[in-house]
Amino acid sequence: MRDVQSGPAEVALRIDRVGVKELSIPLTVRDRARGRQHTVARVDLSVDLPAEFKGTHMSRFLEALRNMNTVLDAASCGNLLLDLRDRLQARSSHLCFQFTYFLEHEAPVTGSPALMDYPCFLRGNLLDDKVRLVLGVEVPVMTVCPCSKAISDEGAHSQRALVRIEAEFSGMLWLEDLIAIGQQSGSSPVYALLKREDEKFVTETAFASPAFVEDVVRNAAARLSAHPRVRGFRVEVESFESIHNHSAYACIEQMGE
Repeated sequence: MRDVQSGPAEVALRIDRVGVKELSIPLTVRDRARGRQHTVARVDLSVDLPAEFKGTHMSRFLEALRNMNTVLDAASCGNLLLDLRDRLQARSSHLCFQFTYFLEHEAPVTGSPALMDYPCFLRGNLLDDKVRLVLGVEVPVMTVCPCSKAISDEGAHSQRALVRIEAEFSGMLWLEDLIAIGQQSGSSPVYALLKREDEKFVTETAFASPAFVEDVVRNAAARLSAHPRVRGFRVEVESFESIHNHSAYACIEQMGE
């Protein structure tokens, strides 16, 4: 049959990325406590396309994904990037897996266990035989405003903030490590289940550790810089202010070249 995609393009321009988005697949991610955890991922796959070709072969993306090891890790992503490049005769290939990761936390006083859900992603690209992977997670925290606490006769405004971490890494970087870095960087972690004793502890702990959005992003960046597996990072903090009609935002980026 005629291969229309491999024919000449009417407009001879190179395309940086062409592929498929929003595929949904079941897969397994590594869990430090239990070994493995099952989840569902949304997947984007793409390659570059030379100027002389009219189109890419979309079915080959699905074939490459079907052949992937169902355990999502650095090795399986590296193999998928190589497979995409070779199947589609491309110079570069790209992938992104977005998924939910569940981690059990115990309430700080009663020890009551409950699952927290964390939006995560693993993004990767292959160019000139070099694979680059970035692991990301969003971690909610609580913050208490230092200014509000200092100027108020009673109380201070507090709110939830979101710590978004992207880390380029070598070796095995656990999601649990990135989640812990986010949790430790605010005034207090956020929990799924709290009894009255726990609420008292969390409130008093948070008010004893007030933090601006600038403090939170610096705290997270310092911990990421000190992690032996992290080679580069981007950390963003967005504070959903409780008494202002806006969010507060800060970002530190130290990604590798």
